[in-house]
Amino acid sequence: MWLRDELLKSIWHAFTALDVDQRGKVSKSQLKVQEEFDVLEFNKMCWTLCYKKNICAQHLLISDDDAFKVWCIFNFLSEDIYPLVIVTEEIEYFLRKLMEAMGSGWSEEKFADYKLQLNTKKNCLTAWELIELVGRRYFSKGMNQQTLSMGITEVFQELILDVLKQGYMMKKGHKRKNWTERWFVLRPNALSYYVCEDLLEKKGDIIVDRTCCVESLPDKEGKKCLFIIKCTDKSFEISASDKKKKQEWLQAIQTCIQLLRLGLSSPHREARLRRRELRQKQQAEEDDLAERMKQLQVANENKQRQLEGMKKKIEEAAAKAGMEEHRRKQIQLDLQDRYRLDLEREKLVRQQMEEQVAQKSCELEQYLQRVRELEEMHHRLEEALEDERQAKQDEEAMRKLQARLLEEEAAKRAELEQIHLQQQRALSQTEAEKQELVAKQLAKERDLQAAMLQLEILFFFFQLAEKYDLILSFLYTKTWKDKVAKHEGLVRLIQPGDKGPQRITNWGPASFTDAELELRKKSWQESKNQGAQAQ
Repeated sequence: MWLRDELLKSIWHAFTALDVDQRGKVSKSQLKVQEEFDVLEFNKMCWTLCYKKNICAQHLLISDDDAFKVWCIFNFLSEDIYPLVIVTEEIEYFLRKLMEAMGSGWSEEKFADYKLQLNTKKNCLTAWELIELVGRRYFSKGMNQQTLSMGITEVFQELILDVLKQGYMMKKGHKRKNWTERWFVLRPNALSYYVCEDLLEKKGDIIVDRTCCVESLPDKEGKKCLFIIKCTDKSFEISASDKKKKQEWLQAIQTCIQLLRLGLSSPHREARLRRRELRQKQQAEEDDLAERMKQLQVANENKQRQLEGMKKKIEEAAAKAGMEEHRRKQIQLDLQDRYRLDLEREKLVRQQMEEQVAQKSCELEQYLQRVRELEEMHHRLEEALEDERQAKQDEEAMRKLQARLLEEEAAKRAELEQIHLQQQRALSQTEAEKQELVAKQLAKERDLQAAMLQLEILFFFFQLAEKYDLILSFLYTKTWKDKVAKHEGLVRLIQPGDKGPQRITNWGPASFTDAELELRKKSWQESKNQGAQAQ
């Protein structure tokens, strides 16, 4: 029944937009029949037909999609009377929900001023006036467009899509028995779970009916905050993030089961019906009280007329007193008796009226007491919502701290990479210098080899000259050994079998041994290396 009423509201908007001539008729060519029916798509189709004619998107600070969601919320909260309007109480209910979803405080004074302005006009709004009220940000000044859009989406999901609760939890599999994080969405008759919160990939549904039950479980397998949903054919083990979330989910699922057992629809639709019944009851009581006051006023006027008539009769009797004094006294006594009886009857009627007024006052006091209880309950709910918002803020702060730590770690890593690159460049520069030194060393070695070659050539010529001198000395001395002894230390005789190279100096051949030559080479090489390092 409620679905039919809400669809009729969307159809009314569409047909009102198509009725260009305002004759109450729409041609068949303007209608489109769809084989597959979806409520949300149907509402979008009706919205497409009517919104361009009634609103100017350039003057609004919200998107067309957000305006469509506000339009759907209007159809949900509006009265079942055409043309469709939304009363002040429902406007306040919607704006409170929207401000709570945006995390902003509710301003009673601001809404009281707006309500006073609204009462001077017509005490209600149309769908397009409500969209303009939200789009002009009369109650959401200081909020950015993204926050307002997220608030409208949250209220839309709660009221229109019947999303009672949603959030991440861990679910135990039935086959592999592993725990997987899923995004859960609770509706009045099902608990759906998705891969993530974008709702694109749905993994399954847990059908909630009157036979289901939900129970808390002790911690096990390293998982905490466990509870189980027992259905007819399966049982589902779920782990919440903390005890508070676990208690909220248990309460929300238990509420759905209780509503199904009582045969009631979603909580928001029941609350809307209760608010509507309360308004109708208040209106009926006000009408009844006005009718009674009107009747009492009429009765009082009749009594006044009777009293005036009685006074006239008394005056007439007083005029006739001169004619018959005895008759006048008798008539006066009769009139006094009648007047006394009328006064007694009037007192009796007045007492009855006072009793009725006292009874109404008692009923009014009971009603006010009920209103205070509802307000107290509303305050408790607001405190619970405030706790939930604080938890969300703490979680957001933790996420920001983690992001900041990741950024610092990334900065340190970039700094280390910069140091590494500097070291690589230093190593490359050192390698280039080393190669340059090696090239210089090779050039010097080539020069040394050339010098050695020249020395060998000189040594060869000196050797030839020495042999020539030895031959002459052998001829002019007694023995060649005496001549050789004179040259001891200056030349080393070539012994039989000795084929090694001869060493020469500036003082002649064989001035030092091979070991001394090696020591001199090492000393020269060390001094050369020290000079290269100093450069």
